Amino acid sequence: MSIRRIVAVALFFLAPPLLIAQSTAAPNTDEVIHKIETCLPPAVVVKGEPACTPLLTRMQQLHIQGVSIAVVHHGVIEWARGYGVAAISGPPVTPDTLFQAGSISKPVASMAALHLVQNGKLSLDADVNTKLTSWKVPASDAAPGAVVTLRELMTHTAGMTVHGFPGYAAGAPVPTLVQVLDGEKPANTPAVRIETPPGAKWNYSGGGITIMQQLMIDVSHEPFPKLLHDTVLAPIGMTHSTYEQPLPATLQSTAATPYDGHDKPIPGGAHTYPEMAAAGLWTTPSDLGRYIIENQQSLQGKANHVLSQMMTKEMMTSGKGSWGLGVQIGGSPSNPYFTHGGSDEGFEALFVGYENNGDGAAIMTNAQGGSRICSEIMSAIAVAYNWPDFRPVERTMIQLPPEALTRFSGTYTATQPAGFAVTITVENGQLMGQPTHGSKAPLFPESPTRFFLRQAPIEIEFVPNDKGEITSLIVHQGGPDITATKNP
Repeated sequence: MSIRRIVAVALFFLAPPLLIAQSTAAPNTDEVIHKIETCLPPAVVVKGEPACTPLLTRMQQLHIQGVSIAVVHHGVIEWARGYGVAAISGPPVTPDTLFQAGSISKPVASMAALHLVQNGKLSLDADVNTKLTSWKVPASDAAPGAVVTLRELMTHTAGMTVHGFPGYAAGAPVPTLVQVLDGEKPANTPAVRIETPPGAKWNYSGGGITIMQQLMIDVSHEPFPKLLHDTVLAPIGMTHSTYEQPLPATLQSTAATPYDGHDKPIPGGAHTYPEMAAAGLWTTPSDLGRYIIENQQSLQGKANHVLSQMMTKEMMTSGKGSWGLGVQIGGSPSNPYFTHGGSDEGFEALFVGYENNGDGAAIMTNAQGGSRICSEIMSAIAVAYNWPDFRPVERTMIQLPPEALTRFSGTYTATQPAGFAVTITVENGQLMGQPTHGSKAPLFPESPTRFFLRQAPIEIEFVPNDKGEITSLIVHQGGPDITATKNP
């Protein structure tokens, strides 16, 4: 599963008594923790309105049973705490409670793949079919003669199908990895195949990472969980992490129960993911903090337990889609960060690590929809630690009469990305916007032609012609703008 900057997603998106379990924190850190616990800001703060909500209140509002947080500051895990419960009527979340990491499995697995590259067992730029023995990437009419490389798989530029994986419910048959790759029963996803020429564009593909998993197994001749334990988890000190699927019985008492976002547990508990590299990691925020620190230290040449300084820098080099080798790269050229989010059935998580200053954080939840509170907590951490990114955006809202809104109504279609459109309507005096494949959400005016969303730092600017007629709109989303023309 994944986290992506897709405007159609970004545009639109009561629990039992909550308990708190905490680790020991230095006195000067307590004030910072209190600030975060008592003030989660929304993505967009409207000037003159309340700017934050307490963490426990927000968990109740979003039906999130449990949250676990670890904060990295100046190259060490400064604090880690658990909030809420691992299961309704069950134990509290502690810093050692296990959660499924979803797509955060990918950057950790990618570190192991790069370790194999570093040791000469794999090449970033050779045809992966030369090393695959259990399965081969089939030829494709979409790209005759195409060669797929490990670099392309890791950067999501290999042109592969299958965005993500739903996993397999308790008691359901679980396919082999080759059955997953070929889309053969009992696999519940289509075959992983080339759909566009490799290298042509960025397109997130958990299917591509699953090919990477098979490649790693074929060259190492080891079970994937053992390979990851030996090459990454143990050397870094991620002692509360495993890629074993399903989770061994000996660890189940320490794991959180997944929920559906409506206070109901996922039937049968956690899903099983044979697509381990893409979605199979069980871990804690503190262990993800150790992954963050290892990369920060490796970049400085101070601790290279898995990768050399040079290989770590290559991993963090941004390419198409602002993607490195297994991680998304953001921030400014002088202060970049690496990040990934994850979503398995009933679990959602997010981590961020700054490359240069030794700061970062990891947040994990045991409820569908937890990504929203992860983003808000990350924003609160950014404010508390004065990060340059992830801070809430402040908007000023003006009042417009309902009759001034009707001229914006209509459907607007973009040429890039292909197939993207936004439908604008007025409902009970409120301007509403709905993107392709997205949910309808209210738009609020900050000028007579410029509106904003509360759920995300996104603005929609309507463009009039010389006669004052609205002919197009521009979506400002913090990345490339999207221009859409009003349909006749």
